[in-house]
Amino acid sequence: MHISFLIHNAYGIGGTIRTTYNLANTLAEQHDVEIVSVFRHRDEPVFTPDPRVRVRHLVDVRPGGADAGDPDLGRPARVFPRGEVRYEQYSALTDRRIAEHLAAVEADVVVGTRPGLNVHLARETRRGPVRVGQEHLTLDTHSKALRATLRGVYPRLDALTTTTEADARAYRDKMRLPGVQVRAVPNPVPQPGIDPADGSGKWVVAAGRLAPVKRYDLLIKAFDAVRAQRPDWRLRIYGGGKQKDKLRGLIDQLGLYNHVYLMGPANPIEPEWAKGSIAAVTSKMESFGMTIVEAMRCGLPVVSTDCPHGPGEIIDDGVDGRLVEVGNVDAIAGGLLELINNDELRQQMAHAALKDSERFDPSRIAEHHVSLFSGLLVRGGPSLGGRMRGSLHRTRGALLGGAYAVRDAGRTALRKGRTA
Repeated sequence: MHISFLIHNAYGIGGTIRTTYNLANTLAEQHDVEIVSVFRHRDEPVFTPDPRVRVRHLVDVRPGGADAGDPDLGRPARVFPRGEVRYEQYSALTDRRIAEHLAAVEADVVVGTRPGLNVHLARETRRGPVRVGQEHLTLDTHSKALRATLRGVYPRLDALTTTTEADARAYRDKMRLPGVQVRAVPNPVPQPGIDPADGSGKWVVAAGRLAPVKRYDLLIKAFDAVRAQRPDWRLRIYGGGKQKDKLRGLIDQLGLYNHVYLMGPANPIEPEWAKGSIAAVTSKMESFGMTIVEAMRCGLPVVSTDCPHGPGEIIDDGVDGRLVEVGNVDAIAGGLLELINNDELRQQMAHAALKDSERFDPSRIAEHHVSLFSGLLVRGGPSLGGRMRGSLHRTRGALLGGAYAVRDAGRTALRKGRTA
């Protein structure tokens, strides 16, 4: 099977990029796989592709790159939807290059990895390949304008995958997608190539963008309560973002400069998880919860807010982690202190987290995708147009079959009459 992924920028850093490489690398063990990046802004990808995965680009925006001075880069995109958060990065040039790619793509399955690219996929992919759109955010977080665009073009897809069942239900309930398979397939997270945490480090670890949605301000305030009871524990927060100065000011205001540390981005992150004993997630919304799975795969129980959509589908509350109320500082502090003050419970949850997170191994997630792709290929790529054509052929065959049966029955009766 030849599988082609279309991604915004395979040369950058981000959850969707990491997820795409994890999946592509695993699929390449048995299939022909390529990653087609709309943009290339550096010489080499941050994440290392399997040697069997081909990585190529459509638009070279490196300084002095082939497309850096193209006038069409300054002209607005017309196909890539305006309601998409990445719209300003797209242009008449990207419209043209993506269309040329999809008109000639040699693949059995073409996979888009964000809504704007799924729009291109639905409108411009040549007849033949199965068209699969991936959703790495959630329907409810998209703008009204984008949802309207998706509602108009997504029926042309053959399948749509979401990272959670909650988001899959949202698409089934709020969009008319006749014949489009909507399936929840979680993100793959590989087994880290390090020993899991041993639980001896008195560190709580968090990781992610320093953005308002992550609510690190609540985590810092909760850790002030933790510090009051257990001053021997510390908190490390990994990641970069616009809220760094604001969070630094809060740490100083609460006198936590010896207890809470803003560590900056870390790649790879796995060794940093393994230095801790508990992971913390305080988001008000997660489209999946990649850091939750990463921490669990490193042997850490996770204390997470029970926010939409992912944590409740990842964490088995009280078994491999703890779910607490969204936005509640006391609940976050209580969840952390429950594990900090109970070594036996913390170790039990750590072992359970390590075992339960195996279901997110890329080999298992790849099986879900292969099953989906294979089923669509067997059915001939069941797009709406294909299903309509197939239905017409089946109806015509049934009508002709009935006519032939009547004709043959009449001929048989005539022969019997002649021989009677």
